[in-house]
Amino acid sequence: MSLYTALCANVLFPMHERLKGHNSVARRERLESSQWWPGPQLERYRIGRLQHFLTEIGQRIPYYTELFRQHHFNPQDVESLDALQSLPLLTKSDVRAHLNALKTQGPSSLVRYNTGGSSGEPLIFYMGKGRKSHDVAAKWRATRWWGVDIGDPELVVWGSPVELGAQDRIRRLRDGLMRSHLLPAFEMSSHNLAQFVKTICSAPPAMLFGYPSSLALIAQHARHVGQDMTQLGIKVVFVTSEKLYDTQRTLISEVFGCPVANGYGARDAGFIAHECPSGSLHISAEDIIVETVRPDGTPSAPGEAGEIVVTHLATPDFPFVRYRTGDIGMLSDAPCACGRGLPVLKEVQGRTTDFVVAQNGTVMHGLALIYTVRDLPGVERFKIEQVSRLHTVVKVVAGLEFGVAQEARIIRDFKSRLGEAVHVQVERVSELGNEASGKFRYVVSHVKAFDSNLELQHA
Repeated sequence: MSLYTALCANVLFPMHERLKGHNSVARRERLESSQWWPGPQLERYRIGRLQHFLTEIGQRIPYYTELFRQHHFNPQDVESLDALQSLPLLTKSDVRAHLNALKTQGPSSLVRYNTGGSSGEPLIFYMGKGRKSHDVAAKWRATRWWGVDIGDPELVVWGSPVELGAQDRIRRLRDGLMRSHLLPAFEMSSHNLAQFVKTICSAPPAMLFGYPSSLALIAQHARHVGQDMTQLGIKVVFVTSEKLYDTQRTLISEVFGCPVANGYGARDAGFIAHECPSGSLHISAEDIIVETVRPDGTPSAPGEAGEIVVTHLATPDFPFVRYRTGDIGMLSDAPCACGRGLPVLKEVQGRTTDFVVAQNGTVMHGLALIYTVRDLPGVERFKIEQVSRLHTVVKVVAGLEFGVAQEARIIRDFKSRLGEAVHVQVERVSELGNEASGKFRYVVSHVKAFDSNLELQHA
């Protein structure tokens, strides 16, 4: 660690957090101790946290006061994490319908936030200082797993309107002091990609952070122009907010000459899990309980895919209890070789809208279609949109090698997967824009997957 990084990590950033009323430093120190607890000790701690949290929200949050009464639920009777299954799942629709009843009564430090709506459902919610402190501390702990720290040079490839809209003088000063520089991920044109590569090479960071799709495009451009970036000294690339595909991980790692660390979280659900150097996606279990559930709401077994449901124990002033994320993943009951006692998310497969539904009702991950398009000659970028069970549109930014044969291959392969009666429409477009959040999604399905009468097929 350089002297300047030590100054940032131990003096400047802690001072910044104290001025904001956050206890992130103390939380991170506790997390760095508790991550090594054996399973039974961590389990006891989490049960105690859960009981205290549910007791507090039952007294302070009108929505949960009434919900507990209706379900004859007494938080003092909680003796295991499974006690949560006595409570109903919380949906985005529930949050919208009961926004004020989900807020703590009386004075608070709640701040209004909203999601980017990448699932088609933007959401307004609130955060208190405890929740913010948890997210900072959990991310900070995970960053340090990889030998980098706050104050090490960082390039962030991001596109959230919140981040890009808050570049006032104080924020610019803070980012400058912490040596964190933002590259906007909204427009990934050839010109901008060239500028991004130039920026990275001219001032090499210790770490990169951003969307997998954006960083993969930068890496792809560097490889295309023959720019060697393996000797820049980048230690790690952190990715989050989208599904990380194996091909993206390989490309990013090879071009930048460093490992890729996957993270999983959401603005509403919190900083949920992060990958350790041994390859496991560890849940921030001290403050977050993750369940996976089947379409009928029953718990999925370890290694079985289900919708990820989150209870965030650092949100007593605007609670998220059994919150449906809309993401599909699976838990693992196997310990990690790194020795941390934190539970593991075996896999995050993507959003429910990243899955497609065949004509006969079979549900499969979009990868079943992605593989066909991705590997065809002349395909520079693409996006697959399932309009209905009988209509799928494939938009392709095509190079010279893409012709009638490639188009016919897409139609043939898609029909073999989705059904012969499905109309597969291939459109050639000049460009594909990212979503308002800056993210890019390869597959978007408007067909509701994971109804109880549909059969899941692993691609």
